[in-house]
Formats: sequence, structure tokens, C-alpha cells
Amino acid sequence: MANIIQFTGLSGAGKTTLANQVKEELSLDGYRVTVIDGDVYRRGLCKDLGFSRADRIENIRRLGTVAGEMSDYYDVIIISAINPYQEARDLLKQQYQALLVHIDCDIITLRLRDTKGLYKRAFLPNEHEDKIYNLTGVNDVFDYPEFPDFRLDTNNIDIALSVQLLKKYILSAVL
Repeated sequence: MANIIQFTGLSGAGKTTLANQVKEELSLDGYRVTVIDGDVYRRGLCKDLGFSRADRIENIRRLGTVAGEMSDYYDVIIISAINPYQEARDLLKQQYQALLVHIDCDIITLRLRDTKGLYKRAFLPNEHEDKIYNLTGVNDVFDYPEFPDFRLDTNNIDIALSVQLLKKYILSAVL
């Protein structure tokens, strides 16, 4: 049975927060869980990659390789990354039987949260020097997952309930 779960969703949807809290909850129950955070790996193993389609797919391929190498040592491995292309998600599913969890959140809510200030910059006028031109889901591609194994809408569900729903899903699907 697959023990790799890929969390996909736009920046600010809650992927890393939820992954870390689910890890904590499951660890308290005695499960061995780790989180492979796309932002963390972008500063190390994947620091040579940009944000082109090819580089984003390579980033996910590398994260999948790390997860695959760890799979014998953990009960659950959560890859938390935007992962905007269905092609890359399918690659993880084919190679590692990775389950797909879509952490969904609408742009309006993401703009209100905007923890990194990315949405503010993406919506600046085109001629503004601080404008971001490649924010996934705004002015760069995000292939909306049509058939995820589990979808969690974080627009109106608080973190505590989201963690419990994810934990229940993981316990039923993986453990």
C-alpha cells in the first residue's frame, strides 16, 4: 500500500501548516511520519531549479525520489508542494502510488491571508517594479486537480477541523 501522499494547492492554502500538524497528530499516535516541504527543498536539493514548467516538474520528480527512498522508514510521507502540473502529480502516482490531496482555497481568501505578500505583488500593475509575473494560480498555470483522492476546502474550515479530516483520511487510506 502507498504511504506517500502529495499535498497540492496554491500558495497560502495551508499545505505546510496542515502537513506539519497532521504529522504531529499521527506521531502522537505512534506513527512514523515525515513532511517533505517544497519550500525547504527549494533552498537545498532543488536550489538550481527555476520556475519554468520543466524545472517545476523536475522539482517534483526530485521530491518524489526523496520520498521513495524514505518510504521503508516511515508509515506516512507527506510531500507538501504547490505542484501545479497534473503531469508531475501523475508521475508521482505512477512511480510511487502517491495519493493526491488537494488543499483547495479560492483566490479571494488567499489574497486576504497573503502570508508572504505574494498575491499583493502579483496583482500590482504590469509596469510596477515589484510585480510578480509567475505566481501559480494567478498569472501562471495551476492545473486544477479534477480527481484527487481527497479534497479539502480551507476557505471556511478552520485548521483544527482540517487536521482532523486529513488525519481521518490518512488513517483510512494509508494506515
